[in-house]
Amino acid sequence: MSSLYTRIGSLELESPGILASGILDETGESMVRVLKSGAGAVVSKSIGTNANPGHANPNFIEVTSGCINAMGLPNPGIEAFEEEIRTAADAGDVIGSIYGATPDEFATLAGKMEDYGACAVELNLSCPHAKGYGIEVGTDPIMVRNIVSAVKSAVNIPVWAKLTPNTHILTDIGKAVEDGGGDAIVAINTLKAMKIIPEFRCPVLSNKVGGLSGSAIKPIGVRAVWDLYNSVSIPIVGVGGISNYKDALEYIMAGACAFQVGTAIMNDGPMLFNSINKGMNKFMKRYGYRSIESVVGVAHE
Repeated sequence: MSSLYTRIGSLELESPGILASGILDETGESMVRVLKSGAGAVVSKSIGTNANPGHANPNFIEVTSGCINAMGLPNPGIEAFEEEIRTAADAGDVIGSIYGATPDEFATLAGKMEDYGACAVELNLSCPHAKGYGIEVGTDPIMVRNIVSAVKSAVNIPVWAKLTPNTHILTDIGKAVEDGGGDAIVAINTLKAMKIIPEFRCPVLSNKVGGLSGSAIKPIGVRAVWDLYNSVSIPIVGVGGISNYKDALEYIMAGACAFQVGTAIMNDGPMLFNSINKGMNKFMKRYGYRSIESVVGVAHE
């Protein structure tokens, strides 16, 4: 067994790095490419019931230490995405990301992801720029518990919930996931942000507000994982601003048993996962850590 082996509830991965939703996950072939580059698993783009064109351009801009996007959850709809999930699932572990407006909608989408071959589902309860979805349903503990409970009743695969940092009750939301029977928490999604062009006196993005990702949000993500680790007993997957093995180790030492990488892939390509794996292996050997499990939460000691 590799020293990088990790367990997220019942899901076992050969390495703890996972492709975050929204990057290189629009097709089965692109997800296969990431799996072959050292990722332990991949998360699909967020898929809804029906096709959604998303927000009009411009919907993305680079900023200092990150980028802001307001894509608006563009996707072809769950029925049209079957082939992509099946293709990726033939090559490795695929977590199907889904979004909806009601518990029943989430449950139906999760069932289809399971049928297509996903090894787990990730509930997008945190997108900051899609009206009626994401953060609008993911900041109400009762709604979160009901959504998670409905999905758990509908599928036999693990149910993860991706949470937003755009709330003062993050730990309450985390407890709601646990109370609903959720198998893991993914923290965090992007932060609400915007960019204005002074010369034009208007926001850059067509939606005005988008989500900030990249290295700028890593300290916030690490803090969120730290707080959740002290509040819930289910596994945590850390995400936000990871671009090297030390960033990943911060999340793991704060309490995450695995991590996701997104924005950094745009600059470094999918082989970043292989680079992170090598760096973590060297670090663990140098400092006497025999497993990922032995690193999880050590900063709390």
